[in-house]
Amino acid sequence: MQILVAPNAFKNSLAAEDVAEAIREGLQESNLQCTINCFPIGDGGDGTAGLIVKYYSGYSIPAVVHDPLMRKIPSSFGLIEGGKTAVIEMANASGLRLLQPNELDPLHTSSFGTGELISYALDRGVDKIIICVGGSATVDGAAGLLQALGFRFLDKNKKELTGIPETLLDLETIDLSLVDERAKQCKIFVLCDVKNVLLGKEGAAAVFGPQKGASAGDVKKLEASLTRLSDIIFKQTGKNINSLESGGAAGGMAAGLAAFLDVKLVNGIDYFLSLTKFDEALKSKDLVITGEGSIDIQTLQGKGPFGVAKRATERGIPVIGLAGKIPPDRIESLDKYFDVLLSIDSEETELAKALSHTKENLKRTSKEIGDLIAERGFNKNNFL
Repeated sequence: MQILVAPNAFKNSLAAEDVAEAIREGLQESNLQCTINCFPIGDGGDGTAGLIVKYYSGYSIPAVVHDPLMRKIPSSFGLIEGGKTAVIEMANASGLRLLQPNELDPLHTSSFGTGELISYALDRGVDKIIICVGGSATVDGAAGLLQALGFRFLDKNKKELTGIPETLLDLETIDLSLVDERAKQCKIFVLCDVKNVLLGKEGAAAVFGPQKGASAGDVKKLEASLTRLSDIIFKQTGKNINSLESGGAAGGMAAGLAAFLDVKLVNGIDYFLSLTKFDEALKSKDLVITGEGSIDIQTLQGKGPFGVAKRATERGIPVIGLAGKIPPDRIESLDKYFDVLLSIDSEETELAKALSHTKENLKRTSKEIGDLIAERGFNKNNFL
C-alpha cells in the first residue's frame, strides 16, 4: 500500500514535519505492509516558510530586526530559485511567539520587523517575495511594515505618528516621498489561510484582535484605527482595501500592503501545494493521511488539510484526517473530502495535557489505523 502522509502543524504542539514523522512511526509499528512518503504542508501559518525553503533546497539568511515591541532580535529569511525569490515568515519578526503572555498589546505592537526583512531581501536583489503571515502579534494594517520601507504616516501637523496602530486615528496623510523604490518593482505573494476582510464583525480587529490580547475596548479602538487607515488610503489612491478577500489576514497586514505595492493575496494552501509540486507526490498513492490541531467546518475555508483532501479526492484517493478535535457529529460537507475523521485524543483530556501528548497520540492512532487496514482492508465503514 502506498501512503502519503501530508499533515499541517498541530498548533502550539508539533511542527508539520514532526507530525508527519509521528504518523510514519505509528504506521511502521503496525502490521500493515506499506510504503510511506511524508509531505508536511503549510498554509501560510507558522513553519510554512521553512518548509518552502526546504522543498526548494534553499538557504537561510540571518538578520537582526525589531520585534513587535521594537526590541532588536535575531531573525532570518529564506532564499530560493537561485536567490531571486525571498521567503519570509512574518512570525519570525512580528510573531506572537516572540512575546510573553503579559506583553500582548495589539494597540501598540508593530509589524515593522517584517518590513525590515523585506528590505534585507531587497538588498539581496530579489524580484519576488513570498510572505507567510500566520502567527502574527499585530493588528496594524501593515502600517509598521510600510514604515520600515519608507512610508511616513503623518497627522494634520505633518508630524509622523508614533504609537501605531492606536494613533492611526490621527492619520491625515501618508507620505510616499521616501518609499524604497525597489519595493514597488518587486512581486509580492501573501499566503493567507483566512478569507476575512479588513473591517467589520468578521474583520481583522473583531476576529483576530482578541486572539492577540485585545480587550473589548481595544477591539473598538483597533477597528476605528483601521477604518481611518482605510479611509485615508481610499482618499489618496482610490483603492477600497476593505473589499479585498483575505485583506484582514495578519491583523490587516494583507490589505495595507496591497494598497501600495504589487501584491497578490493568495490562498495559502493552494499556493503552497502548487509551489511544492504536491500533485506529483499524489501519483500512485492508495491513501492520504492529513491533519492538524482541529478539523471542523472552518477547515473548509482554506485550511491546510482541506487543500490536501480536495486534491486527493479529485483523484479518487481516500483521505483520513487526524486532529486533536473533530466535530461530535458527522458533517456532510466534511464527508465530501474526508473519508474518515479521527480524534487522536482517545479520552476527553484537558487541553494542556492533550497538547503535551500529541506525538504519542499520533503514533498510537496511526498504529491503530495500520492494524485495522491490515486486518480488514481500507473501508471507511470500518472506522465508524
